[in-house]
Amino acid sequence: MRPYEIVLADDHVMFRRGVKRIVQSLHDVEVVGEAGDGLELLEILKRTTPRMVIMDISMPNLRGLEATREVKALHPEIKIIILTMHKDKEYLYSAFSAGAEGYLLKEDADTELLSAIDTLRRGGSYVSPLLSLQLTDLFREKSRQGFREAKMPGEKLTTRERIIVKLIAEGKSSKEIGKLLYISSRTVQHHRANIMRKLNINRTADLVKYAIQKGFLAQDGT
Repeated sequence: MRPYEIVLADDHVMFRRGVKRIVQSLHDVEVVGEAGDGLELLEILKRTTPRMVIMDISMPNLRGLEATREVKALHPEIKIIILTMHKDKEYLYSAFSAGAEGYLLKEDADTELLSAIDTLRRGGSYVSPLLSLQLTDLFREKSRQGFREAKMPGEKLTTRERIIVKLIAEGKSSKEIGKLLYISSRTVQHHRANIMRKLNINRTADLVKYAIQKGFLAQDGT
């Protein structure tokens, strides 16, 4: 019988190894890939299609929430557990809005991760016990607002364009961005021109300011 395949994405190698040990304690589960950021995760998914992805929110190059949207667009059948330190209810809501089925705090991983995996495998959704009250409050709040979909920062841009804005704001050259995204420098420049046209800005400094305002460069922990 084919094992239940899982890919892990977290930029902290030691933590990822700990998660791998927990996951592989299940006899019918196999970790078939490990990524250090969202872009690396998408590259892995070009080669293999696991049943589940367990990923952090705060990763370089492409953060977890954006990666979740991209994974769900390409492979809606893949189950996603967000494994994070973030207790803020807006992160929780954004994760589920992006398509994740599970949201687990890292501090709960040693006791709750296997339960979360089992719940998702059976078709359910999972939230850390510490956040269950926040989830109730959050959905009550969203219901009062007519449950309007929360917009992600940079909603005018595609996922690829948001990635490029972030990398430009970090000071990377078109050549460096091209290597990270496996595209040519000329393609990066084409994307850059489209981005600036969409945002109606003309200077790199304004693009950096936009990235900061939208939270693309937020150092939001692990």
